Amino acid sequence: MLHNENQYDFRKQLLKIHKSDVRDFSRTPSCDEFVLKDGICIVIDKDASDVILTAAQDFVDYLFTSQNVSARLMRGTPSDGEIYISTKENLDLNLGDSASYKGFCVDVSDKIIVCGFDDRGAAQGIYYLEDEMNLRRAPFLKKKVTRKRPLFSPRMVHSGYGLDDYPDAHLNAIAHSGRDAILVFVKGVNITPYGYLDFNNLIYRAKKYGIDVYAYSYLHVYTHPDSPGSDADYESTYGELFRNCPELRGVVLVGESVRFASRDPNVCDISERPILREGNYTPEEKPDPGWWPCNDYPKWVKKVRDVSRKYNPDADIVFWTYNWAWAPEEPRLALINALPTDISLLVTFEMAQQYQLDGITERCSDYTLSFEGPGTYFLSEAKAAAKRGIRLYSMTNTGGLTWDLGTVPYLPMPYQWIKRYDQILEAHKKYGLCGLMESHHYGFTPSFIGDLSNLALSSTEKTSKELLGDILTKYFGEQSASIVDSALQSWSEAIRHFVPTEDDQYGPLRVGPVYPFLLKRTPEFSPPSAEYAMFGNRIIVPNYGDNDHSDVRHLKNSIELCILPELHSYERALKFWITGLDLLYSAENRNDELEKLLNLGEYIKHTIISTINVKKWYIEKNKLFSVSKGDTASDTIEKLNNILSDEYNNVKETIPFVEKDSRLGWEPSMEYIGHKENLEWKLSQLNYVRKNQLAPLKKKFGNINII
Repeated sequence: MLHNENQYDFRKQLLKIHKSDVRDFSRTPSCDEFVLKDGICIVIDKDASDVILTAAQDFVDYLFTSQNVSARLMRGTPSDGEIYISTKENLDLNLGDSASYKGFCVDVSDKIIVCGFDDRGAAQGIYYLEDEMNLRRAPFLKKKVTRKRPLFSPRMVHSGYGLDDYPDAHLNAIAHSGRDAILVFVKGVNITPYGYLDFNNLIYRAKKYGIDVYAYSYLHVYTHPDSPGSDADYESTYGELFRNCPELRGVVLVGESVRFASRDPNVCDISERPILREGNYTPEEKPDPGWWPCNDYPKWVKKVRDVSRKYNPDADIVFWTYNWAWAPEEPRLALINALPTDISLLVTFEMAQQYQLDGITERCSDYTLSFEGPGTYFLSEAKAAAKRGIRLYSMTNTGGLTWDLGTVPYLPMPYQWIKRYDQILEAHKKYGLCGLMESHHYGFTPSFIGDLSNLALSSTEKTSKELLGDILTKYFGEQSASIVDSALQSWSEAIRHFVPTEDDQYGPLRVGPVYPFLLKRTPEFSPPSAEYAMFGNRIIVPNYGDNDHSDVRHLKNSIELCILPELHSYERALKFWITGLDLLYSAENRNDELEKLLNLGEYIKHTIISTINVKKWYIEKNKLFSVSKGDTASDTIEKLNNILSDEYNNVKETIPFVEKDSRLGWEPSMEYIGHKENLEWKLSQLNYVRKNQLAPLKKKFGNINII
């Protein structure tokens, strides 16, 4: 049974690495299993690194907390205890194909030997033991030899605890999940969008868990690389960052954030006007340099590379082509062909892909799971990078979340995720894809989806479907695993009917049922947001239909061409979603994890309903533009009134679910945007529209102009 939570209570769970009392005392070991008993001795080398020491201490805590086993930890030799943890430098153990970064071999016989290719590999070997015992629900380990290694590095995530906020326990959870890098927004040395943060302290703390720190650049240099004296400006920004923080692993550079003052004739002078997003300019205007593959970006990248590597010769310079995924192929590939080859190219996996929906062409505006990928934009740049020998990374969102739903911790659609994993592995083989960015600022929250991606994107003898079966058993219990699996298959089909337009992803999908319904285009009706939030309500568009830049959506008949097919697609999604919910409700003996999944599923259901209602509202509202007087206007107004009533009930029904899970309605850069208080604000907003905008129209059927 779930109980109501206060705001930020979800952080308490994030700080608990190991679940209490996982052990089922009714289970007995088989003859081919090693049993960990009270007093068991865990041995590490006298000169073991902080990574191994930290992981070994964590293992002692795991055994006590989850398996009710009290263990000892000591420094010594292999003969001093029953469990020995070290690296290939001290052990003559065959690692086979796992003899690479973070690879490990675990040999369970009459004792346990954990041998890492390096100290990070040794730590992953320890976490593997924990996973096996969690699945067994007992401190028993099958006697066998296991070898594993990750296929991708770095695996970068943002914090799921709070924007750029990484308590040690969250770092520990990130390490357990197989991720080896974190991202921090950087506006200056020790400065993030939230203010002061000691970067070197974070680097030191993360290092103990085998995690690197990347700077996500918000550093602005308005001096062109060819300008006299430009060296000093780059030295005072990127140089100053790496001089003060030489152990930063690297820096991520994305057009919209770095504000490059390009001289490419295809773009505007950034000093002339504010940022204009892709497509949001007239034909005679030019795009902002942040949204175009400028021909002088290679000079800029080289300048950033050189000044950064003065202080860290191994700094990973990651150049991300996110902002011009929409641009023609020719200038995009020309840019890649001119880049230095000793950097990393980051390409978003599914973005900008066009696809057919009921005979109309839609496009993946931003991060989405509705299309598993890869997109043609990714493929074109992956091929170019492979041909030139440039290290290839991809933004895959495989931490478990996309902009399909902005205020949830993860997307519980594993079968659609598996389709993406398969394509990522194919890109690994074909184009040398080797690194992943797995979340944006909505952060990484540990979940069964995160566990699945960690295992599926590592060397494994099991299929993703088999891995999922193990994980569902571990999370939801043996009795419920089959029903949960069936429900998740239905949900995985539902996400394929989400439509990733900017209207939806900057609208009801981003903030859930709190999204406002407007009859008149009034900017004051945005959901309230915290003053201290990085973005708050600035990354939603309250006037539905104002944000999408697709030409077809602005045509006179755009409702028939786009909105109606999209509405029908979401109605199909809702049917699949409700089928999954009904299956989950049929499960008996639901544990806390299953209750949380049900609660999340209800919140997502109400978000889908809001999206459907938004589209219905948009359709009927636009009918008023062409209505002059009479019964037609009255009928339309009545339909609008009914939609408001439906949405009012939908919002009211959502409140209990956000009360039971404080993570719902929250996103790190927006903070609490869809929580109980804002849902109550939405109820008032709906009443305002009914009384102050619809009611007057009922009295007057003359010419109606509501713009």
